[in-house]
Amino acid sequence: MSGKRVVITGRGAVSPYGTGCAVFFDGLWKGESPVVIMPEWQRISGLYSYLAAPVPDFDPKKLIPRKFRRTMGPMSIYATLASMEAAREAGLDKECLTGGETGVAIGSTTGSPSVFEEFYRKFLPDETVEDMRSGMFFKIMGHSCSANVSLALGIRGEQWAPASACTSAAQALGLGYMLVASGRQKVMLCGGADEVHSTVTMVFDVLHAASRKHDPPFMTPSPFDEERDGVVCGAGAGMLVLEEYEHAVSRGARIFAEIKGFGHVNDCGNVAAPGADVMAAAMKKAMKEAGVVPDDVDYVSAHATGTEQGDVAEGRAVAMTLGGRVAVSSLKGHIGHALGAAGGLETVALLEMMRREEALPTLNLKRPDRAVEGLNLLMGRPVAKRMDVVLKNNFALGGVNTSLVFRRI
Repeated sequence: MSGKRVVITGRGAVSPYGTGCAVFFDGLWKGESPVVIMPEWQRISGLYSYLAAPVPDFDPKKLIPRKFRRTMGPMSIYATLASMEAAREAGLDKECLTGGETGVAIGSTTGSPSVFEEFYRKFLPDETVEDMRSGMFFKIMGHSCSANVSLALGIRGEQWAPASACTSAAQALGLGYMLVASGRQKVMLCGGADEVHSTVTMVFDVLHAASRKHDPPFMTPSPFDEERDGVVCGAGAGMLVLEEYEHAVSRGARIFAEIKGFGHVNDCGNVAAPGADVMAAAMKKAMKEAGVVPDDVDYVSAHATGTEQGDVAEGRAVAMTLGGRVAVSSLKGHIGHALGAAGGLETVALLEMMRREEALPTLNLKRPDRAVEGLNLLMGRPVAKRMDVVLKNNFALGGVNTSLVFRRI
C-alpha cells in the first residue's frame, strides 16, 4: 500500500516448546513434535480427540509482577512474555513504549477458556457470584491479551484486538501494517495468543475436523499427507514489532524483513468450507499491493492444518496463483494449530527461516495427497534456500482469508 514503509524489528514467542524464541527455534529445527495426549479429556463424553500441543508448565510469578499478573489468564501471560521479548529484541526504550507512538494489535479466538470454565463451574450450580474475584472478568474479556499487554508495558498508543479464530494474529499483523503505513503509529506490537482447552478441541471434533490418531501422538497432524485426519490444537503467543522504516533506521534497529502487502478477502460462500478461488484472491491482492509477480516469490508458509478440505483448497489456490515451482510447507506438524496465535508464531518462525536461509519442511508429511500433486512440498529435513520474497497464508472459519508478503531488506 502507499504510505510509509513498514519493517519488523523484534520477535517474541511462547510456544509448545517453551518460553522464548531460542527454545522455539531449537525445537523447530530439531523437528521435534510437542503433541501429547491429554488424559483428563478422556472423561468427556462424546469427545474423541484427546490430542494437543500445550505450552509446558512454567512459573509466571518470577517473570511478571503480581500487580499485572492478577488480571491475566494463561493466554494473556503468554502474550505479555512474548511482547516483552519482542520489545527487548527491537531495543524499544521506555519512552518509545509509553510515549504514545507505540500501539498494540493482539488477536485471540476468545478470552481465556480455562477461566471461562472456572467461572461457570462456580456460577451454574447455585447461580451465585458471591465468591467471584473482580479480576476474573479481565481474564475472559475478548481483548484480554491486548489490554493486559498494554498495561504491563505501559503502552499509551492505539489498542486493537482482532478476534477471527485462526486469522486473529494475521489480522493483527495486517492491521498493524496499515496503522504504521498510514502514519497513525510509529511502532506496533502485533500478533496473537491462545491456550489449549478441551472446549476448543471440541469445536473441531464436532465438525469431524480434529485428529484422532492417538498412537503415537507425535505423528499428527500431518498437513498435505494422504493419511492426514485433522487438526491438533496448539497454544502460545507470537509477537512482532512493526516499525516505520525511517524510525527504525534512525535508531539503528536491526531489520528482519519488510511487510510489502496484505491481502484480506471474505468468502461468503460457506461458513466452514474454504474456497480455493477466494484463498487465491487473498494471495493475489497481497502480491499486487507488494508489487511482486509469481516468479518473485521464493516460499509460501501455508496455513494447511491437516484437514482434507482446507489442505486441498489451499494447495489448489497456491497452484492457481504461483504454479508448482514455489516451495511450500506448513508448521502445523511441528506445533499444532495455535489458532489465534498461529499467524504470529508462524511469522516469527518464517523470519528465522529467512535469516538462516533454511526452509523448514512439513513435519509428518510422508506421502503427499494426489489432490495436491504438482506442488513443491518440502519434506524431510530443512532445506538450504535463500528467501527474498515470501507469502504467509492464514485462513479461518467464517470466511476470513489473509495473506501477507514479506521481503528481505
